[in-house]
Amino acid sequence: MEKKIKKVVLAYSGGLDTSIIIPWLKENYDNCEVIAVSADVGQESELEGLEEKALKTGASKLYIEDLRKEFIEEYIYPTMKAGAVYEDAYLLGTSFARPVIAKRIVEIAKKEGADAICHGCTGKGNDQVRFELTIKAFAPDMKIIAPWRIWNIKSRDEEIDYAEAHKIPLKITRETNYSKDKNLWHLSHEGMDLEDPANEPQYDKILELGVSPERAPDAPTYVTIAFEKGIPVAVDGKKLSSVELIAALNKIGGANGVGIADLVENRLVGMKSRGVYETPGGTILYTAHRILESICLDKETQHFKQHVALKFADLVYNGQWFTPLREALSAFVDKTQETVCGEVKLKVYKGNIINAGVKSEHSLYSEEIATFGEEDVYDQHDAEGFINLFGLPVKVKAMLDEKKLK
Repeated sequence: MEKKIKKVVLAYSGGLDTSIIIPWLKENYDNCEVIAVSADVGQESELEGLEEKALKTGASKLYIEDLRKEFIEEYIYPTMKAGAVYEDAYLLGTSFARPVIAKRIVEIAKKEGADAICHGCTGKGNDQVRFELTIKAFAPDMKIIAPWRIWNIKSRDEEIDYAEAHKIPLKITRETNYSKDKNLWHLSHEGMDLEDPANEPQYDKILELGVSPERAPDAPTYVTIAFEKGIPVAVDGKKLSSVELIAALNKIGGANGVGIADLVENRLVGMKSRGVYETPGGTILYTAHRILESICLDKETQHFKQHVALKFADLVYNGQWFTPLREALSAFVDKTQETVCGEVKLKVYKGNIINAGVKSEHSLYSEEIATFGEEDVYDQHDAEGFINLFGLPVKVKAMLDEKKLK
């Protein structure tokens, strides 16, 4: 194992993986200096006591970086505006958090003159790719240490054994040992009983951002969201900062049991993985944004944007945020959002989000044209010629088929 590394910057969450990595690095890299970096992307109470824990387990210092605003405005909103959803269900909560975290870690590593950057991602997961592609984008020559790919520890149980042997305090037990990732956009749950897709999730046991639909109130909650150029700016008429807005919608969505997704997804490394995701506010935002686009975008743009959304989701999921294609697609999306301005009213009820009205100064919907009542702006006779031309290929093929049968 390489012994020349004197200073390592560690992506530190204080969870099981990174808690044991600090002493492991010092044991295996000649007592190297370990600088821990924790990114605040909205995990709230998980940040409590991190500095004391990091220092006690061997770190020389801990950076806690508040990245919440940057995370929302430079990663979440561009993805939401694109309408990107991975495999029809996953709103990419972990995926787009990794680039913003890794980018800041690189900045600190350069500032500290570090020899290497270390992360606690497993060799089976997607996050190792997301972290390392970002590191390569900003520090192409930086040494990367990924303990899960080189150490002898084989399971989370063995990690707990290591922690207990080194007297490292943990917030989890062997009975609550779900693999979780939390930020202001979502909370993911993987592992344990969820590894078998036949098992129904124990929602009363695992949910943290809200309740199951069965436990939601019997009366609906109405919420109105205002958008400017595709970006949400107000809830129920009150202007809010991006961080406040997500928090407000999380509260509404969580209380009403919305945004719970249970899916088996295709990981980048090739295997299928089962997870349960809580994204209450994000699910509300995606729904509202899609409804507003339905009246503000013309047909061809709206349909083409659906293709873009699929590719955008793949890029985000695969850790390719800092690539020319992602930037180019974002430029296209931004152009489409110039007229996506207005208000969407939603009824949130027991896991459902129901359209309760939408309006925009840029609406392309014309009641005068679409009406079933009497009007003078649409000549219905024009439809005959349109259908004759539109159906000409069908008619020609049918005529030729008839000739062949004669």
